[in-house]
Amino acid sequence: MAAEVATSSVVKASTSATFALVGNPNCGKTTIFNALTGLRQKIGNYPGVTVEKKDGVFFTQHGVKQFLVDLPGTYSLAPQSPDETVTRDVLLGVQEGTHPPDRVVCVVDASNLERNLYLVSQVLELGIPAVIVLNMMDLVEAKGERIDAERLAKLLDCPVVAVRANSGDGPAKLRVALSKPAAQPSGFSVTIAEVVSATLGSLMENPPTGFSVDDPALRSRLLLALAATPEKPDALTPYREQLSHVLPSWRDDVIAARYSRLQEIVEETIHYTGGAQADFTDRLDSIVTHPVWGWVIFLGLMTTMFLSIFVFANYPMDFVDGIFRNLSGWVTTHMPEGDLRDLLTDGVIAGVGGVLVFLPQIMILFLFIGLLEDSGYMARAAFIMDRVMNKVGLHGKSFIPLLSSYACAIPGVMATRTIENPRDRLATILVAPFMSCSARLPVYTLMISTLIPGGIASAGKKAGIMLAMYLLGTGAAFLFALIFKRTILRGEPPPLVLELPPYRMPGLWTVLQHMLSRAKAFIQRAGTIILSLSIVLWALSTYPKKPGADHAENLADSFAGRAGHFMEPAIEPLGFNWKIGIGLIGAQAAREVFVSTIGIVYSIEGADEDPEPLREALLKDKWPDGRPVFTPLVCVAVMVFFVLSMQCIATLAVVKRETNSWRWPIFQFVYMTSFAYLVTLIVYQAGRALGL
Repeated sequence: MAAEVATSSVVKASTSATFALVGNPNCGKTTIFNALTGLRQKIGNYPGVTVEKKDGVFFTQHGVKQFLVDLPGTYSLAPQSPDETVTRDVLLGVQEGTHPPDRVVCVVDASNLERNLYLVSQVLELGIPAVIVLNMMDLVEAKGERIDAERLAKLLDCPVVAVRANSGDGPAKLRVALSKPAAQPSGFSVTIAEVVSATLGSLMENPPTGFSVDDPALRSRLLLALAATPEKPDALTPYREQLSHVLPSWRDDVIAARYSRLQEIVEETIHYTGGAQADFTDRLDSIVTHPVWGWVIFLGLMTTMFLSIFVFANYPMDFVDGIFRNLSGWVTTHMPEGDLRDLLTDGVIAGVGGVLVFLPQIMILFLFIGLLEDSGYMARAAFIMDRVMNKVGLHGKSFIPLLSSYACAIPGVMATRTIENPRDRLATILVAPFMSCSARLPVYTLMISTLIPGGIASAGKKAGIMLAMYLLGTGAAFLFALIFKRTILRGEPPPLVLELPPYRMPGLWTVLQHMLSRAKAFIQRAGTIILSLSIVLWALSTYPKKPGADHAENLADSFAGRAGHFMEPAIEPLGFNWKIGIGLIGAQAAREVFVSTIGIVYSIEGADEDPEPLREALLKDKWPDGRPVFTPLVCVAVMVFFVLSMQCIATLAVVKRETNSWRWPIFQFVYMTSFAYLVTLIVYQAGRALGL
């Protein structure tokens, strides 16, 4: 073990420390975080800001526990959005609720060395011990280049580790580097333009407490603080105004000086080996981002994803469904008749099992999303969609939040923090819930299987209907974005500046870990929220009991039945009966609860019969005059209503936190639900008029 160094900023390898993971977007930072921490991580928000906070734990090669904080990706420490502000504040040690980092791990996309070193150079000047990780070295070799890591380490005065994060040796090499005692903070600094230095010196003869022009680290913090634009005047506001008045171009001069020094470093460390392959990324982009072929590929990938949801998920869904049906039959056989048995079979098993049966589809959805993200295609999809989004007034950066909303509207709404313009950000928040999230998937699948029976033979038709629902939600989002941007949120979106990362082979473990974490969250939701609601809904659907009445009569007179009957006059024009009304009430908590609610209602009503698949129970349901309830038209109407309506309390709560007001979530709930009712009414009544 190395001798102990008597410096407060040095962290010994034998003690626990907090490491901050920083880097540009798309540099492989998340892959490294996942590889180091595995499942020893948690996700939350920073206190006071709705910016995602990822904390994890890893162990050195000597078994010492270390803490790792994955900071939001940023290109520099001059923030333009809330998440970039968090990264800067954590590194400066002023972020509430976050321990100042003892060491910094700077992840660099080695194939874009100069651009990535801009952030690294700022971090090094803060006086925190750092390790630089050169990631994606395989892409460097493919370009016919070689990076002299030893020379780079000398020029930057800090350790440099070259890895391939997606390979098996990458995390192992980094773990070894992080197991060594921390070196002294880097002495690297950029000599700023003489005119800027002279102006700072004259203005800062008596600088505020904590700043200095002479000390490199304190000078760097001073420049960062001066470059910031706080919401309210602070101690540096007079200095900031004087500096901008005396030298209006000082920010540009500082940036130019930094890039000039970095260009010298890159020229000294990158060597061309010759024999570079033709640029695969450029050749592929000419097709993938083509105005015509780009859309063909995009729609082809989306169709393949939805087709796979039905083709590959069919067998595991049948397996899961069989488990719960057998479990229900076993409980019925081995338990005496009574309310407890009914609670387990008609409440817990029917409710939770009715949702968990869709877990294979959820996993396939997130598998596809993970593959598209890790391969580098998502940025191309954003580039393609930018042309459409500009026509409806949305910023190109809105695509990523909207795409995230296909998985869940909550991270989608939170992802809008990368949008600098407040009006563009609010417009994206207001339309994000239109994107069909994974919680809607069980509802779509249940209605489609009721509408179109059959297995793999009918998968093409089912995938087509599913794709139509997703396109309907996307179209509604664009429609209201256009309306908002031309009325209450008027303004022209700025042009999109987007980095297109190189294509790479997706890391299988990273993608699987992403899929498994989402599956775990879905199962936890089923085991907590949906389980609790299933028990409550069973009780509301069972009590009060009428002496001598059968199950159907008891259900109609139960608390839930009365609520459904109360709603029926309002929803009957949509083709919905009172049982569907009960499902709509349950769906306010979470969209997928509709399926568990319907499962409970029809399980209770058919309790005297043998257990049967839910879709068969739906097809047997009749109106009082003998007409079937779940006709093809009604199945479509239910899906249309769920595409367009706002049915998620958690999303409304996040919108409130993001906008810091109840005005916008209330407005969002009212306009989306009203629009859903109107469109569903038109669809159903027009369908009836056409004899459908």
